[in-house]
Amino acid sequence: MIDHINTAFLCWYISPPWGYYIPPVEVNLLERVYIGTTRTFGYCCGVKWKHDRWIYAIVCNDDIIYTTEHEIIGTGEMQLAALEKPAFVLGDRVILRSDDQRTKQRLILGIQLLNRSWFYYVEWMPPALEEVNTLDDRLALVQEKDLARMLF
Repeated sequence: MIDHINTAFLCWYISPPWGYYIPPVEVNLLERVYIGTTRTFGYCCGVKWKHDRWIYAIVCNDDIIYTTEHEIIGTGEMQLAALEKPAFVLGDRVILRSDDQRTKQRLILGIQLLNRSWFYYVEWMPPALEEVNTLDDRLALVQEKDLARMLF
């Protein structure tokens, strides 16, 4: 007999929360966007998976606004930035470099530009069986140096 609970616990780190197909993002990183709720323009500096949808981080007037795709409109115009593209993309499998003995394989669940450096959201702990433990509670924001690319 297969122990489904232990199997799920052992494989949580490679089970994407969005299912089999990764949903497309509404706007690209560093794309200029119009924010309907505030009637202002900003640019997308990040995106992460939360509450079964993409949540966008928009820089506007030196503040970061977190919003859904229903509140922004992409302009197609890219913010000129003299920095490298992110090393990883949404859904990439990576190895989390850490000292603990847990499984180190993870999925990129979000990307954010902070202080001119790219950071990545990964799950740092397995989901609990209780409803109290949400995906947002399990996400960690890590630097590129904390991750290694998975080779298949």
